[in-house]
Amino acid sequence: MTGSNPGKWSADSSANFLRRLGKSSHELGQTAGNVSCPDIWELDNGDIAVIGTELSHSYTGRLPDGVSIDPGESLVVIPRRTIVAAKTDIPDQ
Repeated sequence: MTGSNPGKWSADSSANFLRRLGKSSHELGQTAGNVSCPDIWELDNGDIAVIGTELSHSYTGRLPDGVSIDPGESLVVIPRRTIVAAKTDIPDQ
């Protein structure tokens, strides 16, 4: 955890992309041409970056109890195939 609130996790914007988890959208047949998202990447600090369609406003009124989208956060949706393809690259711990 970083930042001024020791109880809240904060993303480290200085982390760099380390490796793709799973296959690219092109490999999965989800995109063509120069379009390259959705995607899942491990960062060099161990955090995960997800590239997908930003749908925070679409889901805000129907989030499950105990779930919120804080300022500075976004709800991002990726295809099931993207996360399934990444499963073997995601460590158990």
